[in-house]
Amino acid sequence: MHEVIPYLKYLHGLFNGFVILLFLYQGWLGLAIRRDRTAGRSKNVSIIKRHRKLGPIFALMGITGFFAGALIVYLHEGRIFVHPVHFIIGLSIAALISITYFISRKIKGGTSTFRTPHLFIGGVIICLYFIQAFIGLSKLLSASH
Repeated sequence: MHEVIPYLKYLHGLFNGFVILLFLYQGWLGLAIRRDRTAGRSKNVSIIKRHRKLGPIFALMGITGFFAGALIVYLHEGRIFVHPVHFIIGLSIAALISITYFISRKIKGGTSTFRTPHLFIGGVIICLYFIQAFIGLSKLLSASH
């Protein structure tokens, strides 16, 4: 099993890099919806449907990426708290994704008070993902030398 771990580390990084791109796309969709709503323009139903349909899928992918990383570390090291900052940020991302998902379920109608927290937490998730990617890449690149 230990001979597979280096490949799993790279696969974990590639998967989560892809998830970051998906979250950026999802954020772009959400901002497009928000711009139309705040400008008083008519709803772009296709963008709204895409945002609602993809959100839960991307959320599950983000949470899966965290648990996959924790599992890889556990299989390699026998414990999960080997890279504490990377672990805590990953756990924070997974928790915030869950919170954002549940907040999104409460957004109903045009004047929902849950829209702004949904936007804010989504922005924090994306920022944390970039910090997380930087830390992960640093670990991968320093381990390969």
